[in-house]
Amino acid sequence: MTAMSTATSAAASTATSAAASTATGTSGTRAHYTISEVAALTGLSAHTLRWYERIGLMPHVDRSHTGQRRFGERDLGWLAFVGKLRLTGMPVADMVRYAELVREGDHTRDERRELLETTRRDVLARITELQDTLAVLDVKIGHYGTASGGTPT
Repeated sequence: MTAMSTATSAAASTATSAAASTATGTSGTRAHYTISEVAALTGLSAHTLRWYERIGLMPHVDRSHTGQRRFGERDLGWLAFVGKLRLTGMPVADMVRYAELVREGDHTRDERRELLETTRRDVLARITELQDTLAVLDVKIGHYGTASGGTPT
């Protein structure tokens, strides 16, 4: 297992444990969650969860005998990981491609790693850009000084 997939598994596991604790009020886990429970746990709307499933971002979601979606622990972990990918600014098309590659199996590891490495480079570039922006803000704030000193520019 690569360091990147280990980190992904660890993040998903942590998110799943936290979600389960929230849902049950204990440190135990549950076998299934309804779409409304998953929406409450993740902050995603039921509409978004259905959309994720429709576009192939969510793996197959189990169904009850009445057709109700039944999300499992693995689904919660996946959604936590997808949330992190969203925060990176990864395009939805790339997230869907990543999900397809995961479903295709281990022979896609190199392509998955490439996708994640590209996203990592993009995130590092954004961090650098934000650090430069923060430095400009700090200079501007410094011009205003404390309480009444300083010269506005």
